[in-house]
Amino acid sequence: MDFDLILRGGRVIDPASGLDGVRDVAFAGGTVAAIGEGLAGGAATEIRDVAGHIVTPGLIDLHTHVYWGGSAISVDPLHYGKLAGCSTLVDTGSAGPGNFAGFRAHVIAPCPIRILAYLHISFAGVFAFGRRIMVGESQDIRLMAPRDALEVAEANRDVIVGIKVRVGRRASGDQGVAPLRSAIQVAEAAGLSVMAHIDEPPPDYDEVLALLRPGDVLTHAFRPFPNSPVGGDGKARATVRAAREKGVIFDIAHGQGSFGFGTARAMLADGFEPDVISSDVHALCIDGPAYDLPTTLSKFLCLGMPLERVIASASTAPADAVGRPELGRLVPGGVGDATVLALDEGAFSYRDVLGEEMIGDRRLSAKGLVAGGRWIG
Repeated sequence: MDFDLILRGGRVIDPASGLDGVRDVAFAGGTVAAIGEGLAGGAATEIRDVAGHIVTPGLIDLHTHVYWGGSAISVDPLHYGKLAGCSTLVDTGSAGPGNFAGFRAHVIAPCPIRILAYLHISFAGVFAFGRRIMVGESQDIRLMAPRDALEVAEANRDVIVGIKVRVGRRASGDQGVAPLRSAIQVAEAAGLSVMAHIDEPPPDYDEVLALLRPGDVLTHAFRPFPNSPVGGDGKARATVRAAREKGVIFDIAHGQGSFGFGTARAMLADGFEPDVISSDVHALCIDGPAYDLPTTLSKFLCLGMPLERVIASASTAPADAVGRPELGRLVPGGVGDATVLALDEGAFSYRDVLGEEMIGDRRLSAKGLVAGGRWIG
């Protein structure tokens, strides 16, 4: 068979199948054509030597802001996708029903990297998020647009995977959980999940968890105090464990202010790993402390999560969370996405949102990306 591209000699880790070994991965016609040893290419086959590197399913960053040029919070998706080695970026509410058409036409459609979206319940999405201007869109209940959101979600089911809402003192002010209730109404009508942002109280962490349904995502799940998932005894709250048993998905979404080493250490020590690890990359954290998805994954690797589970948290787990099980897997005949990672050993400095420094002994970094069977950098 003539292959378009072969990644030769990398350590292939595919959590979905349990594969962990040195293999070649070949692509043809936009799909994974074969995985094996000594795969032979034709005269026109592009060969990439990735020996000494890790090859994973195309990584998925479940929490990003990439409505570039349309919202102040957003970054360039192609630049970020190459930087982070992500073949799928999930934008989380940068656009709402009032401006989603522009996001789709001008950013999603032309980008060679797949962009999926949680549509914001707010009419204009996250519209005032900058260094000098910061207005929580959920503070004004008049901006909640359930009818418009339902119409836009129904018309864009190929790219909209859920409904986004931001609650907390900064995002929703004195509105409490009212915006969340509105988002859940839309999600129920559309048969979609909700992604709920939480910042400082009110509302309380437990109030938000009580409303979330199976399959809904709590993002910024490992926040530092206040509104941390850690109880006064230093362990995961009973309500947090009950929510997981109910089927709520816990997503990291590091960002500028939503991840603390202290919280992560306590949760991991109590046996509570995140379901999904994401970056919440945006204009105010791409230069630190979040940087990108591999940096966020590295923090958990250095905190003790096994490599395979770290990779699963950015491949199979987010794919399942957005209802796209064909993604996040390396299987012949499947989607032709893959990420090439370096895993270096040494002494590396990492910081959380509180400024705490951790010296870790390993670092993951992106060295290449295949999207739709093509090497794009």
